[in-house]
Amino acid sequence: MSLIWILIIAAVIIIAAICIEIYRETHNFCVTRFSVHSKKMDDLEDDKIKIIFLSDLHNKEYGEKNERLLRAIRQTFPDLILIGGDMLVGKEKASYGPALSFVESLTAFCPVIYANGNHEQRMKEEPEKYSSSYKEYRRLLRSKGVLFLENGSTQVKVHGKKIRISGLELPLETYKKFRKEHVDGGTVEECLGFVPRERADRDYQILLAHNPAYMDAYKEWGADLILSGHLHGGIARIPGIGGVISPQAFLFPKYSGEMTTEGEQTIIVSRGLGSHTINIRLFNMPEVILIELKKSL
Repeated sequence: MSLIWILIIAAVIIIAAICIEIYRETHNFCVTRFSVHSKKMDDLEDDKIKIIFLSDLHNKEYGEKNERLLRAIRQTFPDLILIGGDMLVGKEKASYGPALSFVESLTAFCPVIYANGNHEQRMKEEPEKYSSSYKEYRRLLRSKGVLFLENGSTQVKVHGKKIRISGLELPLETYKKFRKEHVDGGTVEECLGFVPRERADRDYQILLAHNPAYMDAYKEWGADLILSGHLHGGIARIPGIGGVISPQAFLFPKYSGEMTTEGEQTIIVSRGLGSHTINIRLFNMPEVILIELKKSL
């Protein structure tokens, strides 16, 4: 057999293997577990607080009515569920039905707090473009007990520990392709109305901020734990490097689907659960994130 035929056969095998892997990853998910330690948790009455973080479902369904996904979340026995946005698809004539059904079901497990992504935000700000109403979607979820944070904050108490959670909505311009707007800690302060270091209570501060492209601003603002998504893990991931491309068409984004500890701050970026437009994932399994907040080491 000639070298050319050997190379052709090898190429076919590699392409077939990649296609099989893409199919596997676009039809399955995993539960990724992270432990986060903080001095601010030292007065925690229990050994940990379990938080499920979900992002970028984009109406994806794992089994009938997302039964596989719901079962996996239920088995973690969460204390709190945080949603980082883009559970639906903000496109003309796209239904919010799958996202609505899934998020409603989550309320049977524990409190659910929801911060918008760019898909929910553009439906809210440009309702004339969408047949599905964001206002109705939000109303129905609120009626089931879901708390929406739209440039807002709330305080929850879990196992005797107070936690402040804020949901950030930057202007839609910050999502445009091939460009990055100027966003700093002051921008975040303008949106949310405070900075954590100025609060007398010094609660543990979680920030839900959908787009990790502006992570430096979130860190400057002062959150203890920053939760983002949006990048779908970078579509494909290179081991040791990370995600390949962001939705804004920037290559190799710094934060794309991992946990990073920088000083006293922790950053977790979800690889998300679904996809839209480009239905491809490679070495980039969709994920449910389970965060265990614990006392300092």
